Amino acid sequence: MKFRLPLTATMIGLALVAAPALAKKKDVPAPAAPALSSVVDTDMSHDPQNILLLDLSDGGRVAIRLMPEWAPHHVERIKSLAEQGFYNGVIFHRVIDGFMAQTGDPTGTGQGGSQLPDLQAEFNSLPHLRGTVSMARTNDPNSANSQFFIVFYPRFSLDHKYTVFGRVISGMQYVDAIQRGEPPQNPTRIVQATLASDHKAPPAPGTVAASATAAPITADQLSNSTSD
Repeated sequence: MKFRLPLTATMIGLALVAAPALAKKKDVPAPAAPALSSVVDTDMSHDPQNILLLDLSDGGRVAIRLMPEWAPHHVERIKSLAEQGFYNGVIFHRVIDGFMAQTGDPTGTGQGGSQLPDLQAEFNSLPHLRGTVSMARTNDPNSANSQFFIVFYPRFSLDHKYTVFGRVISGMQYVDAIQRGEPPQNPTRIVQATLASDHKAPPAPGTVAASATAAPITADQLSNSTSD
């Protein structure tokens, strides 16, 4: 017959000593990321290297405060493309009344983008308010590239699904005047996109960027768009 030996005092002591060491191996929850502030500086003289200026063919200049603390990689992409002149001549190809105006595709169909690689999503807690600027993408969350949209009215169903990277701080009345349609019959163009730090004057009235000469856009092309 086998007898079970009682736990000695020494063994009990060893068990108690080992207990804290075991507890240390448990996963400790990571501290929550600090909440992002939704406050945007509207002073055009502050941080001009993070202000995107869009001079539109309908007249008027739109100023967008870029927010690196919200989405650093997306802001860097927008700035890089603007400095390359990528957006000059590009139309607003998808403009839905009461919703948003989308641009950033040099083909004007919603199917194009830049030659740079797609971006990893930087979804954040910022709401899609009037004047919010956010990245367009396909069904793949990590497919944002060059296309972005400006929100006419709050659309909170987009929150946490699209990367918010800026907000209009001046010229929202010119955004409101962008021609509607998918595509519009006479689309509004970005004649010039620059950073405020470049101190470029608006183009002369009636100017259309050379890159604006694109083939006619059909509704069928837009219905096959890969951007949301």
